[in-house]
Amino acid sequence: MAQKRPPRADAIRSVLAFTFRHWRRQAPLAAGIAGAIALATLADVFMPLFAGRLVDALTLLPNDRDAALESALAAFAAMVGLGAGMVVMRHVAWSGVIPLTLRIMRDVGQDSFHRVQRFSTDWHANSFAGSVVRKITRGMWALDTLNDTLLLALWPSLVVLFGTMLVLGLHWPAMGLVIALGTTVYIGMTVMFSTLYIAPAARLSNAWDTRMGGTLADAVGCNAVVKAFGAESREDDRFAGVLGKWSRRTARTWTRHTRHSTVQLAVLLLIRSSVVATALWLWWRGQATPGDVAYVLTTYFVVHGYLRDIGMHINHLQRSVNEMEELVAIHAEPLGVEDRPDAAPIRIGKGEVRFDHVTFRYGGHTTPLYHDLSLTIPAGQRVGLVGPSGSGKTTFVKLIQRLYDVTDGRILIDGQSVAGATQQSLRSHIAIVPQEPILFHRTLAENIAYGRPDATMEEIEQAARLANAHDFIARLPKGYATLVGERGIKLSGGERQRVAIARAFLADAPILIMDEATSSLDSESEALIQEAIERLMQGRTAIVIAHRLSTVRTLDRILVFNHGRVVEDGSHAALMHRTGGLYRRLFEQQSAPPPLRMNG
Repeated sequence: MAQKRPPRADAIRSVLAFTFRHWRRQAPLAAGIAGAIALATLADVFMPLFAGRLVDALTLLPNDRDAALESALAAFAAMVGLGAGMVVMRHVAWSGVIPLTLRIMRDVGQDSFHRVQRFSTDWHANSFAGSVVRKITRGMWALDTLNDTLLLALWPSLVVLFGTMLVLGLHWPAMGLVIALGTTVYIGMTVMFSTLYIAPAARLSNAWDTRMGGTLADAVGCNAVVKAFGAESREDDRFAGVLGKWSRRTARTWTRHTRHSTVQLAVLLLIRSSVVATALWLWWRGQATPGDVAYVLTTYFVVHGYLRDIGMHINHLQRSVNEMEELVAIHAEPLGVEDRPDAAPIRIGKGEVRFDHVTFRYGGHTTPLYHDLSLTIPAGQRVGLVGPSGSGKTTFVKLIQRLYDVTDGRILIDGQSVAGATQQSLRSHIAIVPQEPILFHRTLAENIAYGRPDATMEEIEQAARLANAHDFIARLPKGYATLVGERGIKLSGGERQRVAIARAFLADAPILIMDEATSSLDSESEALIQEAIERLMQGRTAIVIAHRLSTVRTLDRILVFNHGRVVEDGSHAALMHRTGGLYRRLFEQQSAPPPLRMNG
């Protein structure tokens, strides 16, 4: 689900606040870095002062060479000492920023992954996986740039600028005023250009960069479909269209950066001319010696370098803010379904499921899907859920898993409200066999043991045997160590189903939820899977979403949904005896032979 972009000023505040929160977690290290770089930078403030004294020693004491040499050597020693101190302090600061940045990047990456994993199913359904990955990784690397910019670039620049204004202003107020006015105009102009002129273009180019990542991931992830329809050229054209827009947006951003740089150079030229003119004026009035003029000029060259760089640093800061906006938005996104503060692990033994006057509506919908729904599934009962598409079957099992919170009422398992349980404990007691099994690009053993990662190899193999999966796994060159490919693409549909069933066997949960998925399989795979499913349901509360009604004939009970209501409830035989019943009509529609097609 796309996050709403905050206004520019809010974006800067939110990104900086996000960064400073992470600095506070590493407060001693961050303060040490700031202190070390400030001490190193003070050398640049006082170095020109001793350079001016050295010039005065050589020009004002021409008749006393020994005194001139002594004064010159003292100034020289001070310059060497300041230089050495600067080297040491800069090394300390740069060495400290490495662990600081890596710790923050690691924490942010971990926190982002933690949140994304816990976002609602709706959020994931509306998000490109590739775009989400791009937002997180781009934001993490932007943090690296932001730390360097704030601690090692902007902070020392401010120390030099304010230190220079103070030192020069105390000796020559006019010179301090010129430096202060020039610096204020330059920094103000740079900030305005960055936030009002460059930032809007950068936001658009970043949005298209995110979209480019999503388009790439979408096409690569669905490559099998692309190949099936020979649509490579069509996907090339689609990606080229996205690339074209990204290129145009990025070109506009870079062009604005170039124009900004030209304006910055023009302003710097005006400041330099003003400083040199003021220095000559002070000398002409007898208020400055040649050494003082050398000091002023040397100081300005230092300030000029920092001013020139400060524009680049502010641009880097703005770019980092733009690149972190989407990452910060992820951290501001509500989790959807959260554990209550007093949530406790649920303990499920028998597996009785009860809906107690449940009302539920999806977010944004005014009409509830369920209204005052009450029913009980006794422990150990095998129940089929049938009904037209959109009637509420899938929502029923999602509410049991607490993928959504009910609007009103309660869902109880063995008398315990699922809303008061920790989600991890709840879902560890529920085994899922989805219609389209999704496997990790890991080994078969890891996929089977996903619900019980501490399972032994013998337990994994036993689960595979129960799921009729061991034989095909044993035939593979690497057996259980075989990597299955992204989302299990290297396996057939029937093989993926049997791996998912093995995973459910190993989880050994008291409640089993299945989305019947044998309709698209060959008869041999279907028979193997049906046999494994019958074995898996024994001794468990089993809830089966049925697409082919022939698969629920042997179940203990069938719930027929229609528009969010359970309109029929009973066994297959009982429901078939209801004249005009919905279940009987659906069953007869599926059982009827297809009409013959006549040519001619």
